[in-house]
Amino acid sequence: MVVGIETDRGPWVQDPLAAGYRVYAVNPRQAARFKERYATSSAKSDRGDAHALADMVRIDAAQLRPIAGDSEQAQAVKVVARAHQTLIWERTRTFQRLRNTLREYFPGALTAYAGLELTSTDALELLIKAPTPAAGKKLTTAQITSVLARHRRRNRDQKAAAIAAALREDQLDIATLVAAAYAAAATAHARLLLALNEQIDTLEVEVRQHFLAHPDAEIYLSMPGIGEIVGARLLAEFGDDPDRYASAEAWKNCAGTSPITRASGKVHTVRARYVRNNRLAEALQRQAFCALQNSPGARRYYDKQRARDLDYNPALRQVGNRLVGILHGCLKTRTHYTETTAWAHHAHLPATA
Repeated sequence: MVVGIETDRGPWVQDPLAAGYRVYAVNPRQAARFKERYATSSAKSDRGDAHALADMVRIDAAQLRPIAGDSEQAQAVKVVARAHQTLIWERTRTFQRLRNTLREYFPGALTAYAGLELTSTDALELLIKAPTPAAGKKLTTAQITSVLARHRRRNRDQKAAAIAAALREDQLDIATLVAAAYAAAATAHARLLLALNEQIDTLEVEVRQHFLAHPDAEIYLSMPGIGEIVGARLLAEFGDDPDRYASAEAWKNCAGTSPITRASGKVHTVRARYVRNNRLAEALQRQAFCALQNSPGARRYYDKQRARDLDYNPALRQVGNRLVGILHGCLKTRTHYTETTAWAHHAHLPATA
């Protein structure tokens, strides 16, 4: 029995897998393009979609990727790691809304709390305490110091004095009624950010616990640039099915780090992959950046790419591509990362000053 479905998670996927069926997760865009082979009218029905999926897995199964049979531990890591990252993205969106609101009526707050980071809990508490320019001018140094002390800020006296001085600077006047309306909106965003900070910290504990309980955690953590959170995100997206990837190239293609070649006649171009798993791409970008600081081999390889006149992002993507291949080798042989073995083919590269 072969099953085609337009998702890769949920009980409709896990139950057929547990029963021994081969399940293909078909991208909705692929299914839409496949249906155009039969009709161009854009007609749509559940029965027609099911028929198209059945034909896809019957005719083009060799071009589709079956869903991997990840372990329960890997599935648990995937759930908490994705939820944690989603909350961080939501916090970023909420912060941008708050920042845009403050720019319209209280730009002095952005200057005053720049040293604390506006997403920090103490800065948000101060903003809730004084959400308007008039209230900010009345905020005393002692009140600011009390909030900073509760959150164990260093040099709190100097920071409190700087915040108070910035809040007392002259600003363009705005009608009192309008300022109160803006303050209500800013306070709502600030309280939402406080809740997000709390839940992100709670989920981070869960991510660490689930990841460290996985047998592959030690291998991931042996890699340069990988900590517990980044390691959990990589494990969540790569999975732990040993038969999922046939080679290191398959790992790189899944990660979106390997380039795409477009050749037609005399035209030959190599481009980056933009249709990819954004969660995985972000984790690999973070790993590659951190690896430059603690891996001499990664740093030499990065400098080699920059010497080829590659910009920062393409060069960093090349480092990430190389690290994906190294991770594949470590997991395949069940060995930890070693600097000399990983960069043996690039040992001749000159070291940077």
